[in-house]
Amino acid sequence: MKLALWQTHPRASIDTAMEALMQAARIAATQRADLLVTPEMFLGGYNIGAAQVATHSDQAAATLDGLKAIAKAQGIALVAGLALPGTPCPHNACVAIDKTGQEIARYHKTHLFGEVDRAQFTAGSDLSCVFDLAGWRVALAICYDVEFPELTRALALRGAQLIVCPTANMTPFDSVPTRLVPARAEENAVYLAYCNYIGAEAPFINNGLSCVTGPDGNDLARGTKVAEILYATLDPAAPGVARQSQTHLTDRRPDLYGDLT
Repeated sequence: MKLALWQTHPRASIDTAMEALMQAARIAATQRADLLVTPEMFLGGYNIGAAQVATHSDQAAATLDGLKAIAKAQGIALVAGLALPGTPCPHNACVAIDKTGQEIARYHKTHLFGEVDRAQFTAGSDLSCVFDLAGWRVALAICYDVEFPELTRALALRGAQLIVCPTANMTPFDSVPTRLVPARAEENAVYLAYCNYIGAEAPFINNGLSCVTGPDGNDLARGTKVAEILYATLDPAAPGVARQSQTHLTDRRPDLYGDLT
């Protein structure tokens, strides 16, 4: 699988975001990417206030139709962030759409970050399913989720080879993409794709540093703090090779830490 991570600016309009996504999908498809990933809540913006999030959630059906049309037109799978209906507030969500334009998975962010999330969203109640995409077993996470080792470990135990994580990470939390994401990948021997914004969405300054980290914890692609599409080609043998020496999954002692659940 060839991944494309679109590190870009927030856009507060769904229509503007959709137009830009069409262009990014066209570029990624010309580079023979199988999957294009957007940042968190890309369709309409992240820190936009509860009222605007609710408005965008009400438009979710049309937004999903637009995403499916882009995927089908460009022949590329998408993982895109958007608001989906929830109670009492909408969900901070992402969807996976295959290259034929079919939705194959959706996920609601389960770990809400501070007041910015709690004022706008209802937390999801389930971890991502593990689904098939382009011959890979894939799972989803969103931003703050990946900072909880239990979440990525659970997805790895369920068979995920690749965890895709749209994010809206901001200054001063550079340690998340530079330290925590590689650790989550290495300790589970999975690929982890972390796709962030750059630029301001007041009062936050998004810090870029998007990455695709391999199951050995090393980067296959690493963004800086400029707008760009990052590409990485994944090796299906790499997780199995890594697990020959990184035996954390088989050496676990859940009898000692069952109280975590």
